[in-house]
Order: sequence, then C-alpha cells, then structure tokens
Amino acid sequence: MAEVASVMRVSKMTVYRLVHSGHLPAIRVGRSFRVPEQAVHEYLRESYVGVETA
Repeated sequence: MAEVASVMRVSKMTVYRLVHSGHLPAIRVGRSFRVPEQAVHEYLRESYVGVETA
C-alpha cells in the first residue's frame, strides 16, 4: 500500500479507503492487499480533472 500511496501522492489510509470502497481494485494476499500497477494508472487517468480548452 505504501508504494501505491507514493505513486498516487496520497496517504496509505486513502488507498485503504479506495480499496475497501471498491474504487480501486485489489487482490488480498494473506493479510495484505496487492493493487495492480495498471489499476492505479487507470484510476488516476479516470479521476483526472483537466482544464477544458475551447
């Protein structure tokens, strides 16, 4: 989770919230979660709020 938080520039708690709410897909391995790198980039791309140009 720390790596994902670093890439997204958010706290680990924010990543946990996104995973538990279903907004960020993850796989549970034992007591920890694994988030696919592609899922992180896709989430960021879909969540991006850009400035519209005319």
